[in-house]
Amino acid sequence: MNDYTLTIKSDEKKGVLYDITDVITDHGVNISYVHLFVEKNNMGSINLELEHVEDIDDLLSDLKNIEEVRSVELHGSQLDIWGKRIIIIGGGAQVSQVATGAITEADRHNIRGERISVDTIPLVGEKSLAEAIEAISRLPRVSAVVLAGSLMGGEITQAVKKVKKESKLVVISLNMPGSVTEYADLIITDPIQAGVLAVMSIADTAVFNIERLGDNIKF
Repeated sequence: MNDYTLTIKSDEKKGVLYDITDVITDHGVNISYVHLFVEKNNMGSINLELEHVEDIDDLLSDLKNIEEVRSVELHGSQLDIWGKRIIIIGGGAQVSQVATGAITEADRHNIRGERISVDTIPLVGEKSLAEAIEAISRLPRVSAVVLAGSLMGGEITQAVKKVKKESKLVVISLNMPGSVTEYADLIITDPIQAGVLAVMSIADTAVFNIERLGDNIKF
């Protein structure tokens, strides 16, 4: 069984998405991610991440037989193309330092055949940070998040607790005031080292294994 990405162009009509997902379900395939939008020509564009596909040719044939479907394009899975994903959230200067460490370390592992991407978003304000962290569970491919700020607690902590409960996300925090550090897997003082260890914690080619360290480890 393999994983794939499909891009389906269809007429913009009520019930088309239901028909498409119904066919996929009948094939015993799991849909891990969906992104859809309406193009300028009023054509629907549906991007689907599929897991555990047994017979891709048979699936494609059945999808193309749906009356409203105009085309079906087959791609490799986003995980195969872009790989695992690290997101760095927090204050601007510290985010850039964490990113420096993460990108440098990711480059070392990607040369060996890994696929690890790094996203950053400098944000301030408890509400904005909490919303961004909570939204991570709705993003594809995210394996680790680094919280890079000077003070995080309250709603931010609640968002971290929620995300960790819903996923296997690795949470790394800079050593800062606030209750968020109580729920991080790693607490690191140096921002560059935080970026390096974020990559090492999810890289298949790294010796470092966060699960061996126990809970709430400080560096």
